[in-house]
Amino acid sequence: MDYSRFKSGSDIRGYALGDESNPLYMSDEMVMRCTAAFVDFAREKLGKSALTVSVGHDSRLSADRISSAVKLALTGKGAAVIDCGLCSTPAMFMTTVKAGCDAAVQITASHHPKDRNGLKFFTPEGGLNGEDIALILRNAAENDMPVKGDGKCVARDFMAEYAAMLRDMIIDGTGAGEKPLAGLKIIVDAGNGVGGFYAKDVLAPLGADTEGSLYLDPDGNFPNHAPNPENAQAMQCITDATVKTGADMGVIFDTDVDRSAVVGKGGFAINRNRLVALAAKTALEDCPGGTIVTDSVTSDGLAEFIKENGGVHLRFKRGYRNVINKQLELCSKGIKCPLAIETSGHAAFAGNYFLDDGAYLVTKLIIKAASLAKESGSLEKLISALKEPVEEKELRFKILCDDFRPEGEKIIELFKSEAQNNPDLEPSPDNYEGIRINSKDGDGWFLLRLSVHDPIIVLNSESNTPGGVMKMCRTVLDIIKTADNISLLDITPLEEYVK
Repeated sequence: MDYSRFKSGSDIRGYALGDESNPLYMSDEMVMRCTAAFVDFAREKLGKSALTVSVGHDSRLSADRISSAVKLALTGKGAAVIDCGLCSTPAMFMTTVKAGCDAAVQITASHHPKDRNGLKFFTPEGGLNGEDIALILRNAAENDMPVKGDGKCVARDFMAEYAAMLRDMIIDGTGAGEKPLAGLKIIVDAGNGVGGFYAKDVLAPLGADTEGSLYLDPDGNFPNHAPNPENAQAMQCITDATVKTGADMGVIFDTDVDRSAVVGKGGFAINRNRLVALAAKTALEDCPGGTIVTDSVTSDGLAEFIKENGGVHLRFKRGYRNVINKQLELCSKGIKCPLAIETSGHAAFAGNYFLDDGAYLVTKLIIKAASLAKESGSLEKLISALKEPVEEKELRFKILCDDFRPEGEKIIELFKSEAQNNPDLEPSPDNYEGIRINSKDGDGWFLLRLSVHDPIIVLNSESNTPGGVMKMCRTVLDIIKTADNISLLDITPLEEYVK
């Protein structure tokens, strides 16, 4: 088995249901080997042999099986185990900060289909980097199969403790007593993931009316919609529910609650660029002049908005670890960087251990909303000056080979060259990923990038003029079709769009 293929950015992911002959099937042996390799990694990194490791999981159908394998490997390696059961990913990291754990293992595949699962590892310094995961996978393949252990394993309801932290945060942030959310109606769509706790254990005890919340019960079949704030159906679902119930705010989480989005009163969806703008404005109030790190697909209007609010915008790479690592790098150099955030909903505040935590972000916004409500204000009014594109489009093209990265890089180089020679095109000055090109004819920009995890080239485009996106897509199609050495890219989605 080629363990390196299980690497997905800074996570380990594969299939966990169905065909066990699938080369990416997460068998019990594979899970135990990876867990044992993580124990060795953590011991070396932390410089200690006696480890206490917490284990948690989201609502996936394969969670119990994989959790059992993880615990067998941990105890077989001599680690003491804290079994947190159903738990959010951010809460699992917090066990290393608030519960005395040396490391943590979260079993999750985020928003991916129900037959997938994965392993996410933490130490008190945060989540691991891609290089760490590659090392763990190499060692998992090369080392001996770990013995099954029956050592100490203690259950702990850490989610109750984590919910209490969020309640205290709201009470302290609002200064409005023990029921600071009384009079506010806030509904939650948990998408049958872990996030139902936020309505039941955070909002309701603080006086909020949460009636009308959706899909709070964990169900690994995800029968209602994809648990993903980027998914159009999911966002429409919480938007419709916010309007129908007359809620002051709607909240939506992904499966493991490290991502979120919100909806304002009347159905104003606040995700993607709007969410980045709102989070940035909130962060800059406490850190004037700070740098906001975002992913590569944020809009020109957002860059202008951050500047107008006294901040510095650094448009970096896709991938939550990429933006967080850039944030950490800037802070280590003495540059104030209060927030790193992706349009996907990953948001890491410096004041929260540089952890991407969807519930923490929502809590910050609820505190702000509660304050604004006293003055008849609203979250949506805070970002009313955000200039939004007239059109936007994302298309994804499969690379038709196993060794996809060189082919993807060849496509990027093609467009870098074209941008130097085509008078209509101009490379953006802040290219950190793929190639972002400003188009005069399209009155906007397009970005071609290689997916962080998959053999896919992604095309994002935005225009300030009706029809501008179509013009840019036709330009992209013409360039690819006239290239001599591009044959392994499935451009069917682009061809169908320009028809």
